[in-house]
Amino acid sequence: MPATITMPQQSDTMTEGTLVAWVKNEGDKIDEGDVVAEIETDKATMEMEGPDEPGTIAAILVQAGESAAVGQTLAVVALEGEDVAEVKKNAGAAGSAASSSSSPEPAAAAAASGEDAAEASHAGTTATMEAPAANGQSTNGTGGRIKASPLAKRIAKNEGIDLGQLTGSGPGGRIVQKDVLDFVDSGGKTMHVEKGPDRVQHDDALTPPPVAPPALPQRIASGEVDKVELSKMRKTIAQRLQTAKQNIPHFYETVDIELDNAQALRASLNKTMEKEGIRLSIGDIIAKAVAVTLQKHPVLNTTFDGTTMTRHGDVNLGMAVALDDGLIVPVLKNIDQMGFREIRLRSKELVDKARKQKLKGDEMSGATFTVSNLGGFGVKEFIAIVNPPEVGILAIGAGTKRAVVADDGSIVARSVMTVTLSADHRAVDGADSARFLATLKSMIEEPGMMLV
Repeated sequence: MPATITMPQQSDTMTEGTLVAWVKNEGDKIDEGDVVAEIETDKATMEMEGPDEPGTIAAILVQAGESAAVGQTLAVVALEGEDVAEVKKNAGAAGSAASSSSSPEPAAAAAASGEDAAEASHAGTTATMEAPAANGQSTNGTGGRIKASPLAKRIAKNEGIDLGQLTGSGPGGRIVQKDVLDFVDSGGKTMHVEKGPDRVQHDDALTPPPVAPPALPQRIASGEVDKVELSKMRKTIAQRLQTAKQNIPHFYETVDIELDNAQALRASLNKTMEKEGIRLSIGDIIAKAVAVTLQKHPVLNTTFDGTTMTRHGDVNLGMAVALDDGLIVPVLKNIDQMGFREIRLRSKELVDKARKQKLKGDEMSGATFTVSNLGGFGVKEFIAIVNPPEVGILAIGAGTKRAVVADDGSIVARSVMTVTLSADHRAVDGADSARFLATLKSMIEEPGMMLV
């Protein structure tokens, strides 16, 4: 019996997805685990694998650029021993139904190459990706434009890779995700940015990636405008944040936290684990402190559906990660059961997958509390919006040297960061949040308190 490839539900809020590009075409043989397409969900662009059995793609029912509801058939696969032509013929009726239910006017730019026009315009290019050359032009060195999948573009941009250095293995020489990842794994050159000398290193687990030096911008001509269609991710972010801000009665509380002892602990542990190749970040220590604090104050480790508050025994920490056209929140499950070493390894894995658009659905769901860290951008203080059904989110600013009045009245230089807790007043009161922040402050300023 033929197998079907359907639109998966990759998050709790996903009702439909967009077929960004087919990696495999009709008539192509596929094995178990082969990536067959790239889809854009309400949270990310990700790869989609084929059936668990080898076969041949007999019929593609939803074309690149078209949308499909969760569960809708995208393609039909003739399994080994089945007649491909017969399977394709029988899939014809389903193809007509699929066409009528998909987007009636797919982006014109997507039709030719499987690109998503909204993503391309967001990047400031046409639908065919132009790799930035040394002079700021977008060519492949011979004057021709470079074709690349949206996923490959995003990874290349995040990694600071000039696509002009790559050879595409996709249809028509199109650069796909595998080409970019293989280039990185082989030691391909990437751009590197030094962090400011006076900034506490919050990198990796809780911080957006460093921003690579941009090419000279292509200015919009005087008197003209550049309209950018929102990607599915950006639309979802806009809708959810508007709803959250309108419907949740937010309140905010802010404290300053000294980091000197946490930095000393980090240096000591890194020296101990040097032979293992593990280096903790300040973000790892903050994450552990948040997890321990949430267990002591379960009112913040709660989800709320409008009528019922569910307090969770496990801490599943969401970590906001910045992407080019929005953000994504991978979830570190059961962080309360982890030591620093495991937090470092697991959080790095999740953040790397997030930036490469390789997260799976269960790695983006189930958070009980979220942290958002803009310290890597030098932001001193900010306020985040609660992500329902959670009832709290912690905004973490940059750790910098500040003048502090010591207990003896002297003025000394200390590393200090500002954090702001946003909470849902329907489920949390001001005193609850104040106690949470007081405990968190004690955990970070005296890390030994995490063991008490």
